Amino acid sequence: MLQSISDAWWVALIGFGGGLVLGLAARLGRFCTLGAIEDYLYQDSSIRLRMWILAIGVAGLASFALVASGHLDLSQAIYNVAPWSPAASVIGGLLFGYGMSLAGNCGFGALARFGGGDLRSFVIVLVMGIAAYIMLSGPFASARLAFMTNTTMPTNNLGYADLLSSISGLPVALVGLTMSGLIAVGALSSSEFRNNPKTMAWASAVGLAIASGWAGTQWIASTGFSTFPVISHTYTAPLGETMIYLMTSSGGGLTFGVGSVFGVVFGAFCGSLIKGHFRWEACEDPRELKRQFLGATCMGFGAVLAMGCTIGQGVSAFSILAFSAPITFAAIFAGAALGLKQLITGFASHQ
Repeated sequence: MLQSISDAWWVALIGFGGGLVLGLAARLGRFCTLGAIEDYLYQDSSIRLRMWILAIGVAGLASFALVASGHLDLSQAIYNVAPWSPAASVIGGLLFGYGMSLAGNCGFGALARFGGGDLRSFVIVLVMGIAAYIMLSGPFASARLAFMTNTTMPTNNLGYADLLSSISGLPVALVGLTMSGLIAVGALSSSEFRNNPKTMAWASAVGLAIASGWAGTQWIASTGFSTFPVISHTYTAPLGETMIYLMTSSGGGLTFGVGSVFGVVFGAFCGSLIKGHFRWEACEDPRELKRQFLGATCMGFGAVLAMGCTIGQGVSAFSILAFSAPITFAAIFAGAALGLKQLITGFASHQ
């Protein structure tokens, strides 16, 4: 029976499984990037930010364990295959972070909220997916490619672990495991965070879900008969892919991203039922809808420019220590901080 399953279905099922865990983490574990930034800046709490950092550390430990065992080839990972533009990481990250604060969610968060019955988030998902494809292969695609071409940084190294490996002579996997371990230790340096075992468990689950994406797509790429990229979870272009698949499966087909999107929605739906939080919600304020529309557009454009979102760059790319990850991570944080300041306190100072 298993032999009758096509490579496309396998890769979509792998995406669905990891997405399911991520959806549950959002609803049951309160894993949310914007919420983490807002808690840190305005609630004087670093718990959810440390949750994000621990997820990166666990994902990195698992991913470089795959590298050490020969089950992940970093030279095939999507973030190392595509050329890297530092300018695109900064500009795209800032645009994404600012849009995330306006919309009140990133793409992943919007999917999780939609799974709980929030129709406002469904609007964010739709607009973000369309905006992503406008930038990816629509009217703005040529301008994006020209910008990327003129700002790409040439390098022969596959991320920070490979760079330090070439300098030190140590194995790439050992360097990656050490760096990822230090990231995890940094997240666990707070006793308040360590006293939240449930939070740590969900952060670890997110990290393992990201690693499962690398492991699964590498397995398909190595053993399958079809050509699929070695990727992990991200939620920008896959939103557009999912819309194309739903409208015409012959035009888009099943992908890892499509499976991941369905997985998050289903996981969030199950999580909302478990918590008793499922309820239909809609937007009653046109100003709120306008802000969400603008924010989703900014996120779609920014994430394609930066080659990833809070999950794609903020966890998946970080897990393999791609050059773009920490720069995009910092830019998203700065953009979100700017947007939150505008929404919460305004830009004008008050005496």
